[in-house]
Amino acid sequence: MALINLKINGKANSVDVEEDTPLLWVLRDHLGLVGTKYSCGIAQCGACTVHKNGEAIFSCITPAASLTEDEITTIEGLSEDGDHPVQKAWAEVDVAQCGYCQAGQIMNASAFLEKNPKPSMEEIDEAMNRNICRCGTYHKIREAVAMAAKSK
Repeated sequence: MALINLKINGKANSVDVEEDTPLLWVLRDHLGLVGTKYSCGIAQCGACTVHKNGEAIFSCITPAASLTEDEITTIEGLSEDGDHPVQKAWAEVDVAQCGYCQAGQIMNASAFLEKNPKPSMEEIDEAMNRNICRCGTYHKIREAVAMAAKSK
């Protein structure tokens, strides 16, 4: 076991875990931040997406010990009141069906729009391709990302 210090959603946290423990399990099991979801465990679906210094990463394969110098943002830290432009667009378009993938989708979309605030539809499709939606709401996801881009 190792004591690992992490900055998550602007707050300092210390956890005593194995050095190879994925960030996902630190978030969910040790810090109670359960908005980040587990699905595949092999970085293929995107349900576990969080931000590392503003970049979208898969927390299911990222060892927490590798992040001691980084700022981590989860869905809980994206905005205090759910008023991030992507979250607002998600609600307006009514994207969610089952909702399981939504935190990862929103985290990927928000990181993408920070880098590319005026994307084309093709760029949106390419960026969001790394996240899977079991319910197939891709047309609504695309619409919400485009709406969020226009509102920024």
